[in-house]
Amino acid sequence: MSNPFFDLSGRVAVVTGASRGLGQYFGRALARAGADLIITSRTLDSLKPFQREIEALGRNAVPLELDVRDHASIQRMAGQAAKAYPKIDILVNNAGCNVRKPALEISWDEWNLVLDTNLRGTFFVAQAIARQMIPRGYGRIINIGSVTSVFGYAGLTPYTASRGGVKQMSMSLADDWGKHGITVNCLAPGWFRTEQNKVLYENQEWYEYICDRIPLRRPGAPNDLDGAVVFLASEESRYITGQTLLVDGGISTGATRATVAKK
Repeated sequence: MSNPFFDLSGRVAVVTGASRGLGQYFGRALARAGADLIITSRTLDSLKPFQREIEALGRNAVPLELDVRDHASIQRMAGQAAKAYPKIDILVNNAGCNVRKPALEISWDEWNLVLDTNLRGTFFVAQAIARQMIPRGYGRIINIGSVTSVFGYAGLTPYTASRGGVKQMSMSLADDWGKHGITVNCLAPGWFRTEQNKVLYENQEWYEYICDRIPLRRPGAPNDLDGAVVFLASEESRYITGQTLLVDGGISTGATRATVAKK
């Protein structure tokens, strides 16, 4: 790279939930910075287009099957990753799901689905990869949270509970694994269009409402996350751990556009 900062050449990154959405945003950014990838999804076929895209950038991409709700699947993926590469330097813990319903309508199974995926799955993937990082004394773990890690939203109770948990869990893991040279941070995007929320963006009234609450007056674009994920994966963040980095256009400030009445 022409810029010596944020160079990930020679690094290997695992990106979970890489068949679509934010997982692909993160994977592209890391590959462009020089990293080789292990990309995961519940189905291998869903990863083939992204694998070809990463290889077109001149980087390697090994697709692996992973269901983060299944402990055996996590262990299997970690073992396959260790065989694919002699080391894992970076983990982007991105796999997640959501159920949008009023709190009174959330079922037991829906609550478990979201928490098992977003919180329990995130922990056990981090644990499995950390076991490979610890003997080397090096690692960068980036757990993907959300603006809902620090904000509450009606209709998103299980999701906000899980993302708030990811934030707190990242702080505890940073304290636990710092002595092994591993940093653990939470990257918390604001409103970015994904498969999970694309129906919202089709509602013009909702879109204008959200833009009105974001100080930069727009939702996030894919490349708005590039700098943050590459920074947290790089040597430039070596003294940053246990932190939550919000990439949200400022919506977490709680700001709204003021309407001044004409006199």
